[in-house]
Amino acid sequence: MAPTSYQAPMRGDKEDKHTYSQSAESNLSHSQTTVAKLLEGKGDAIFAVRPNDTIGHVVDVLKEKHIGALVVTDQNGDLQGILSERDIVRRMAETPGHTLPQEVSALMTTAVKSCTPDDYLHDVLKTMSEGRFRHMPVLKDGKLTGMITVGDVVNFRLQELEYETLRMKQMIVG
Repeated sequence: MAPTSYQAPMRGDKEDKHTYSQSAESNLSHSQTTVAKLLEGKGDAIFAVRPNDTIGHVVDVLKEKHIGALVVTDQNGDLQGILSERDIVRRMAETPGHTLPQEVSALMTTAVKSCTPDDYLHDVLKTMSEGRFRHMPVLKDGKLTGMITVGDVVNFRLQELEYETLRMKQMIVG
C-alpha cells in the first residue's frame, strides 16, 4: 500500500527537466571576479625596498612582515622590479656566505608581470601558474596600488565557495 502522501505520476510531469539550482552563470560567476574585489578585503598595503638596499635588509623586512616577496621601487615609487624569498635562496646557493651584503639590484627580477584592478582573478591565477611565480604587483595607470599572491586568490575563491554553499543550503532548507 502506498503512503498517503504519494501521488501517482501524471501526464506532463516530466516535461520540465530543467533544474534551477545551478546555471552556467552561477557556475562561472567566480571567473568574473576582479583583482579590485580581492583588494577590497585584503587592503592595498605595499612593502617595498630600493635597488641599492642590501639583501640582509630585505631578509629582515620579509621576516618582520611575514611576507614572501617585496617590490623594488625608485624614489618616486615607480616599480623597478620584484624580489622573492626564492630569488634569495637561489643566490645563497650560488654565493654561500656572500649573499646578504649584495644589493637588491643584483638579484631582483626586472621583467615583472603585473596586473590591473580590472583584471579577472581567473586570468591572473592562470598567468601566475604558467609563469611559476606566486606574487604579482597590481598597477593602475602605471602606479602601484597593491600586491596579490596565489594564496590570496585561492583563499578568496574558497570564501566565495563557502558563501555559495551557504546560499544553496538556505535555498534547500528554506
